[in-house]
Amino acid sequence: MVSPSVVPYIFLLLFVGCSARPLYPLPGRRNDRNKQPLQTFRAYNIAHRGSNGEIPEETVAAYMRAIEEGTDFIETDILASKDGALICFHDVTLDDTTDITNRKEFANRKRTYEVQGVNTTGFFLVDFTLEELKLLRVKQRYPFRDQQYNGEFSIITFDEFISIALDAHRVVGIYPEIKNPVFINQQVKWPGGKRFEDKFVETLKKYGYRGSYMSKQWLKQPAFIQSFAPTSLIYISNQTDLPKIFLIDDVNMPTQDTNQSYWEITSDSYLDFIKEYVVGIGPWKDNIIPVSSNYLQTPSDLVARAHAHNLQVHPYTFRNENKFLHFNFSEDPYNEYDYWINKIGVDGLFTDFTGSLHHYQEWTNPFASGEKEATRLLHKIELMLSKFKYFN
Repeated sequence: MVSPSVVPYIFLLLFVGCSARPLYPLPGRRNDRNKQPLQTFRAYNIAHRGSNGEIPEETVAAYMRAIEEGTDFIETDILASKDGALICFHDVTLDDTTDITNRKEFANRKRTYEVQGVNTTGFFLVDFTLEELKLLRVKQRYPFRDQQYNGEFSIITFDEFISIALDAHRVVGIYPEIKNPVFINQQVKWPGGKRFEDKFVETLKKYGYRGSYMSKQWLKQPAFIQSFAPTSLIYISNQTDLPKIFLIDDVNMPTQDTNQSYWEITSDSYLDFIKEYVVGIGPWKDNIIPVSSNYLQTPSDLVARAHAHNLQVHPYTFRNENKFLHFNFSEDPYNEYDYWINKIGVDGLFTDFTGSLHHYQEWTNPFASGEKEATRLLHKIELMLSKFKYFN
């Protein structure tokens, strides 16, 4: 049954439709007044590079599938092209997830750069213009996943990624990462001495992304900004009040910009420092709970300590395949979700399989049916009204 609080809004829609012009959404963005809001009562479903367990990562199709499957946020990695365009792509090299090695016209572009202290050889994204990158086609990263979509989709820009979220039929958040900022700032230069981080924030502002966590503006266009580089997060804190997540790498990987150890950045003193700039942390899940012989061991106290510092915890990455599921879960991803959400108490999960996480959450902690029904009814009324032509 529709909530009584919705009835006045229905009459308002009918009045507007019968007395003025039809209700058409603005170009490039659906009318967001009647969109189903972001759920905030359960752990966030974060579509890691889209629904990339099914479709090649960071493509329009992967993000569209994730939205269809019920994700709360679509996640992406932002890098930059040779000519300064912001691109959605995970690796600094193109080798593993595109057809670059089959492109004879680019055969002489292979280079070696130092990336996070390691000499890396390959076809680097920073050596290609946006026009050249658009010629490439994306492929599935893992050979054991569906290969039928290889070669079907192109690399997309940050702008295109944002448009996917804004055009969704409901409120869908975005979760972009400032990826490898040290390397990008070394290799790509923008006019006026601007930094990679400046261009990143400018793009978000251009599309209206602003507001602190859970503010009215944030709920309208939700976004988390993530990075493994603490200096980038601190730098942009003077430019935007959007909530930020500090990503935490493997225990053997120091921070790329400050060369701090895992143990330093997960200490209570550091959590107390970084909470002035971020609302949460995003650790690799096997660092939260050590693993031995593919069995989870005794959980660390990182989640509890983060919560004590009023920080959310969004671990990565949850994957359905048996090779990624620890034996504790009987090769059942729903058992894994149950453990992390209800026993460990995380606040969001990066997953390659958004549909699985969504189904689990709907079965165990469903979205209020009355809110769903009201949203559907309002949307139907808007569609009906838009079919008629009215004259002033």
